[in-house]
Amino acid sequence: MKSFLKRLKTANPKWDVEPLWFEWLVLLGLFVFSTWLLGIKGVWQLLISSDPTGITLVIIVVFAVSTLWCGVRSRELTRQRAAMDKAAAHGLEGLLKAECWAGEYWAALAGNPQDSGAPLDLLMEKTHGPHSTAWWVNGVQLKLGLLGKVIGFSVLAMQIGQIQNFDPSQAQELLRNLTSGLGVALLTTMVGLVGNILLGLQLTRMDRFADQLLGQAQRHGMIIGR
Repeated sequence: MKSFLKRLKTANPKWDVEPLWFEWLVLLGLFVFSTWLLGIKGVWQLLISSDPTGITLVIIVVFAVSTLWCGVRSRELTRQRAAMDKAAAHGLEGLLKAECWAGEYWAALAGNPQDSGAPLDLLMEKTHGPHSTAWWVNGVQLKLGLLGKVIGFSVLAMQIGQIQNFDPSQAQELLRNLTSGLGVALLTTMVGLVGNILLGLQLTRMDRFADQLLGQAQRHGMIIGR
């Protein structure tokens, strides 16, 4: 595996920078394959039909939309990094003429602003700002799962409370009613946790890439004003 990655890096010198966009495409391929495999196994039908509240479906939709957003964001971050590296290769003149987030940061530094921290704050808003909302959405998946858990156990408690006397002939129907509430609680929690983990993985990779982009922009910007 290491030799394979080494050959890829040798054939693609630009991969000295982490291939965030390529990583997301690979992850998307795994998601698509997993979706197809779970579909033919009947897992999706089981998840949807076993949750009358619809919370499971909402979590799945939120995860799918968020994953697509991560792809768009990963591509933009990769494009910005490539534009920054291309501008930095042309020295100071290239820095000041760069048309990218880092170029705006360098141009602001060259203008000697009264607030010396303002250019960096603006750059951080571009590189990291949207991720804050994405992390909030990631937390929503987990909260929806917990909401489904609360609803499921509430249904279970109400069904138990309605039992006035136990009739052995109705044991099967009673057991079916009790397990329906428990199924909602467990399924929604499971789907929420899995979605939270997988989306959190994507956001963590993007945050790390954005940190590197910000660090490189600051490193190149040190030559401005000298």
